[in-house]
Amino acid sequence: MFGNECCLPTGELIKITGFKINKIIASICESNEDSQCSARIELPLNFPGLCKIVADKTPYLSIEEITRKVSIGPTRLGHPCFYCNKDIKLANFTIKQGEQIMFNSVEEVNGTLTVNCGVVRDNQSHSFTLPLSQEGEFYECEDDHIYTLKEIVEWKIPKSRNRIVKFTNMLHTWDSSNPLPENFDGCLILAPIYEVQGVMKFRRDIVHILSDLDIEVIDVTDSYDISCFLQPLSMEDVFERTSKEFPMVAEVIEGPTGRQQLYNLLCPGKEIVIHKKYQAKRILASEIRSDSHKRHFLIPASYKGKFKRRPREFLTAYDLEIARSDKEQLHVVATKAFDSPHAELFSVSVGDQFLVQQRQTGEVIYQGRKKVIDVLACEQILSEAYKEVLLPMYMEGGFVEVIHDKRQYQLSELCKEFRLPFNVKVSVRDLSIEEDVLAAMPGLQLEEEITDSYLLISSAGDPADSWEIPVYRLNMSVQLLSKSVAETVSSPTRTIVEEISEEQYYMVRRFENQALHPPPRPPKKPTTLESKPLLTLAERSVLDAPHAVRNLYVDTTKKLCSDQATAVSELQVSCQNDLVHWENEDDVTGTATLLDSNVIKGPINNMLLEEKHSYENVIENVRKKFQESTVQNKTYPLKKKREETSKME
Repeated sequence: MFGNECCLPTGELIKITGFKINKIIASICESNEDSQCSARIELPLNFPGLCKIVADKTPYLSIEEITRKVSIGPTRLGHPCFYCNKDIKLANFTIKQGEQIMFNSVEEVNGTLTVNCGVVRDNQSHSFTLPLSQEGEFYECEDDHIYTLKEIVEWKIPKSRNRIVKFTNMLHTWDSSNPLPENFDGCLILAPIYEVQGVMKFRRDIVHILSDLDIEVIDVTDSYDISCFLQPLSMEDVFERTSKEFPMVAEVIEGPTGRQQLYNLLCPGKEIVIHKKYQAKRILASEIRSDSHKRHFLIPASYKGKFKRRPREFLTAYDLEIARSDKEQLHVVATKAFDSPHAELFSVSVGDQFLVQQRQTGEVIYQGRKKVIDVLACEQILSEAYKEVLLPMYMEGGFVEVIHDKRQYQLSELCKEFRLPFNVKVSVRDLSIEEDVLAAMPGLQLEEEITDSYLLISSAGDPADSWEIPVYRLNMSVQLLSKSVAETVSSPTRTIVEEISEEQYYMVRRFENQALHPPPRPPKKPTTLESKPLLTLAERSVLDAPHAVRNLYVDTTKKLCSDQATAVSELQVSCQNDLVHWENEDDVTGTATLLDSNVIKGPINNMLLEEKHSYENVIENVRKKFQESTVQNKTYPLKKKREETSKME
């Protein structure tokens, strides 16, 4: 019933292969873990949200107790940390009181079980082993990592103990179906409800038995030959095998569900050949849309579709500096006005166009004194000239990129020539795929390149037709068969575009970025400066060039922070969605056009007075004027821009 055994005959032999947590009963503590619990709720394992672990205050009295109750495994999640309340003296090493000890793995050495551990001192890692017989009071260390509820269930709940967690972020907005109170900021005490997994002697599937099923059992392990039972292995179990054990033949016991051709190969009862294990690269991509329900994909390097570039959005001048490239001049249109507090710096109006140059320093008059600040040197595109302007790095505005590139790119070319994240749309779908899900996306943001674990498999009847399957995201189990595998010359490996859940997306992002340092924070806008009235267009047109500055170039990191992309406002995202739609038509020419500011800014300001128009109209109008100016022979190639401007002067 509902996938679980509800009736078992007397005398049935069951081999217990494992157990898992079926659901979570959570007790709500409003303020902290020491407060009174007010209510008990049931949480599904896929409950959305990220949470932090509250360290267990009850000590473990030996290493053996830790290994028996705490999950220790090969993945990042399986490396718990503890400290001892006294020094531990080893043969050639002393662990100091309170020093953090990381438990990496358990192995047998000369017939004795030991734990491989490590400590970090002065940025140097020291490895050693501890016997299970080592006694002392071991306390769990504070954990600053953020986990999903499923990760905590699988790795972070000790046996015979509860786990206290505190939610730090809900992945979805609160609604009436959420079992937690609105704006909940307290702690939860998690108590797991288990499901027992096993196999029977005369059945070829895995049985699931709820722990509250009213039956009595007797342990008869020593009386029977357990080799006659099914030996199911998960993909993680197979991946942990040594490379010398591959290739191997296996029968699928439980297979994944899906419509893709690969899943037809993995039906229960099918025999497959697992050729090898390895690491492979994927491009993590997300759908571009205004709401939070984005779809996420892992795209293999072998994807044969072609992409066209799509406009990026930038919230600050600092973002423009990060995104600029030496290979191509960054051309943007302002979608939000900015009033500069200094006469030496430029005030931006909606519709202003800029070519981004470089970061430098400039002098401004602040409270009667000269002050050196970081600025972004740009060139404003006017009717028949380019005007050098300076934008403060702390400028909070809005810019949309103008794309002049009509070329279609392969995925490998995009990753080689451009810095991620990068916005694209599939222009030619991958014809080798029966249903290319990426082609239906209005726009995609290629976020970063990741490395993940994969197995190479094929059908036993056709070993040359090989597929790549993910290890940690494919829910299936197999039984190894004692059959030999003939060596075959395989055809090119077939891969799939894998759509991942939001939970899996956050796991991939966190694991991939945990060793990277965040980019420097953008400079903050001065809070004590007096605001200056916004200049009119007439006043702006007669302004002289800004004061001379010392061109001290500052090299900065160019990696765009992924968190900045999520902070885009709904209006700006809407603007980009419409730009994606317009880009389906012919792209603009690959030259920068000198626009007549009187022709452009007049319609722009008129449009802004009407509520039915938005920034999308601004960008569309700019693009049309680009095309009109091209017809009137008013275009100037970017690379010859400075020479032409000099001649006009």
